[in-house]
Amino acid sequence: MKLRGYLALALVCLMLLVGDPIQRLLIWPLARLAPSSRIRVLTRWQHALAHFVLGAVRHVGGARIPEVPAIPGRAGTLVLMNHQSLLDIPIVVAGLRDAYPRIITRRRYERWIPLISHMVRVYQYPVVDPRANAGSTRRSLAALSEAARESAVPLVVFPEGTRTKDGEIGRFKTQGLRHILAERGWTVYLVVTDGFWKRAKFTDFMSGMAGIDGAVRVLGPFSWPGSDGAGSGDIDAFALAMRERMVEALAGMRSEVAA
Repeated sequence: MKLRGYLALALVCLMLLVGDPIQRLLIWPLARLAPSSRIRVLTRWQHALAHFVLGAVRHVGGARIPEVPAIPGRAGTLVLMNHQSLLDIPIVVAGLRDAYPRIITRRRYERWIPLISHMVRVYQYPVVDPRANAGSTRRSLAALSEAARESAVPLVVFPEGTRTKDGEIGRFKTQGLRHILAERGWTVYLVVTDGFWKRAKFTDFMSGMAGIDGAVRVLGPFSWPGSDGAGSGDIDAFALAMRERMVEALAGMRSEVAA
């Protein structure tokens, strides 16, 4: 069973190595030369990568991952997702239709990772650094606000900020979410996954891929009308309500498995 995981991982690593020059020399120049087709070109490329990863993990690695429910990929769409494993990003990308997402990403992914680091720049992912000083944090939050205000594609946020260790929905780190909600009205979807957290660490994921039995549920849409006249308390209350719905959904998914 471990061999299947190693083979699946080898395929994904090969995709990263081969995909990096393809993205740099073909996909990105094509998107720049045809601005009217930019979203379509980048969407198809990102979806192809996500489906390749999920296909390798399913069919070679032996993981059980359901098809991801569709999420409309329109401007003004905000996706909040719990963070359980390395597969969260390909899962949410595969679920979005007609557009690629801009994913709030940690700064450490900007360098040295084949394909991924270049993707952070090409897809204009807003980057955050939990260890940054006050000045850098202010600049990051200003850039995040600008991205939220002007983005023509959906935004994806992992509001827990890091992968869970026990599979439960952690506390939301709301500073960045406040800046996003303050900029415009949003159509909000919640993506709740379970069954992945036991293989969250890279070594466990690689050696125990066939033991993954995942579940994915999409909730929504929910409407956030915008911040006109809304104070920080209203924004925090909305974020708390979204978290409570995710907690309820996760409990329901686990009850169904137990039954």
